[in-house]
Amino acid sequence: MPAETKAKPNALAGHALDTMTVGLVGARGYVGVELLEIIGTHPLLDLAYASSRLFEGAAIAEHAKVSFGGMKFEHLTPENVVERAADIVILALPDGAAMPFVEHLEASPKPPMLIVDLSADERFNDKWVYGLAEHNRAKIAGATRISNPGCYATAAQLAVRPLLPLLAETPHCFGVSGFSGAGKKRSSRNDHRALTNGVLPYKLVNHTHEREIARHLGRPIRFSPHVAPFFRGITMTVQAKVTGPTSVDALARLYEDAYGGELFIEITGEEVPRVQDIVGRDGASIGGFSVNPDRPDEIAVVCTIDNLRKGAASQAIQNINIARGLSEQTGLTVPGEEEAGV
Repeated sequence: MPAETKAKPNALAGHALDTMTVGLVGARGYVGVELLEIIGTHPLLDLAYASSRLFEGAAIAEHAKVSFGGMKFEHLTPENVVERAADIVILALPDGAAMPFVEHLEASPKPPMLIVDLSADERFNDKWVYGLAEHNRAKIAGATRISNPGCYATAAQLAVRPLLPLLAETPHCFGVSGFSGAGKKRSSRNDHRALTNGVLPYKLVNHTHEREIARHLGRPIRFSPHVAPFFRGITMTVQAKVTGPTSVDALARLYEDAYGGELFIEITGEEVPRVQDIVGRDGASIGGFSVNPDRPDEIAVVCTIDNLRKGAASQAIQNINIARGLSEQTGLTVPGEEEAGV
């Protein structure tokens, strides 16, 4: 049965808010486990169910660092999910697999107040709100259907968007991800033994994320994805030509102006952000600002994120917080601070 809804104190707002029940479909993947662990510590979210065909009957605590009072994974069909009503449904499924759940939930007599889809299925659908909070916050607030951005697409857009007024040519985004980004289903892109001592380029033209990035930036980009033999994290290097000479200081000011008030964005200036430092964190680091001294209209910028957190799970929770009128950092960790409560 769904978890009982109860009131918990909201210290930031100074009054009590009702907790909301969350159903998670696709709970066995790397992102699903991250979501379970965030939901488990979020003061205003109660887990209604966690659906996984392969983990059916197993205790959640066997796979995640939370027990939820001994709750177990269930295998729920789209019809079952409609029957097991929850306030919020998170679909952490592969591309194409979420559609039957969306169709059944939309057709139900009482659809959930919010559906968050982590697949690419709705990222090209104007009826859904695109959930990149730093650049679409106003539309996310109050939204009922949110399409979570892709991990590579998150890093690339955070790096490129402040440059849009200055771009003279199509920018190039060189992305390197840990092999967790390829999911758990065995392939050459997530076999750490096959990746040892090397980097694997793949899908170098017309990648789904390239089309996603271009659509939401409103201009073409080039994107080259690679997988490396580390587990999690993304480093995205953007090389671009701008309309006139610039400097490292000017780039730093540009990004500080764009993101100075953002809780989950850290600007590192000339210092190149490292994947090793972003793992397990809920935000992004942007820096490594570089200008070619011989051709000062040629620049480079680096963005790092944890693909399982800001690239997926914590971004979904950030979107839920915004959509439901909660403090944005509720249940998440802001760089330099302890976990935020409410």
